[in-house]
Amino acid sequence: MALLKTSDDEQYSLAKIMTIWAAVAIPMPIMAFWIAPMVAAKTSIHPLLMIWLFMIAGMIWQFILSMGLLYNELDEFTWANFCERVWLKKPANPKTGKASFIFFWYLIPAFGVYAAIELTLVVDIIGRLILLPFLWLATLPDLDLHDLATEEFVGAWWLIVVAIVNCIFNYFLGEELLFLGVLLPKMNGVFGKWDWLANSALFALYHLHRPLQMLGFIFGGLAWRLSSRYFRSNWFAIILHGLEAIPPLVRVIVIVTGMAL
Repeated sequence: MALLKTSDDEQYSLAKIMTIWAAVAIPMPIMAFWIAPMVAAKTSIHPLLMIWLFMIAGMIWQFILSMGLLYNELDEFTWANFCERVWLKKPANPKTGKASFIFFWYLIPAFGVYAAIELTLVVDIIGRLILLPFLWLATLPDLDLHDLATEEFVGAWWLIVVAIVNCIFNYFLGEELLFLGVLLPKMNGVFGKWDWLANSALFALYHLHRPLQMLGFIFGGLAWRLSSRYFRSNWFAIILHGLEAIPPLVRVIVIVTGMAL
C-alpha cells in the first residue's frame, strides 16, 4: 500500500485551516443573499429554488476542493489511501487500534445527544441568540423548503432529483468530506484534544447562509464529531448527519405530489 505523503503527524497550520474554511464559507452567503436572488429576478425561476441550486453548487465546490487537496497530499491516489486519509473506515479502539463494527453501538447515545439538540426547539433557541447583537439578521431569507409548496411544483418530479443530489453533496461528498474527512484529521496540531470541538465550531460558522441556526449547529454537531474523532471513523458523522436527509426528501415528495396544498 502506498504511504500517505502527509501523515497524521504532519498537521495543517491554523492559516491553512482557516483558508480552507473561508474558501467554502464565504461564497455561500454571497450566493444565497445576493447572486441567486439577482439571477432569479431576471428569470422565471422561483427565488428559493434558485438559492437552493446555488447552495448545491457551493457544496459541489466543497467536493472539488476536497479532492484537489487530497490528490495533492497522497503519493498514490488509491481508494485504500483515500479511505485511510479521510477516516472512511471501521471504527477502531483508540487504545489498541483494533477495528470492529461493534463500536457502532455508540451511535445510539450519539444520536440521543444529537436528537436532544437538533430535533427539538433547543437548536432554534440557541441559534436565535445571535439576534441579540445582530438583530438585522432576522430580515434575511429563511431558506425554508416549505415556500416551494405551490402549484408550480406539483408534478415537478425532477425536483426529487435535485433533492437527492443535494443530500449526496450535503451529507457525504461535500460538507462531511471537507470538514470531517479533510480537516478533522489535520486539526490536532493546532487544537490538540479539542480538535473535534474546533471542527464543530468551524462547521457551524460555515453556515453563514443560515445565520439563525449557526450557534445551534455548534452543539448539535458535537455528538458525531466526538465519536468520529474518538474512533477515527467518519462513518459516525455520515450516518448521524445523513439522517437529516430524510425530512427534506419527504418534504419535496409532499410538494411534488401536491399533498402540501
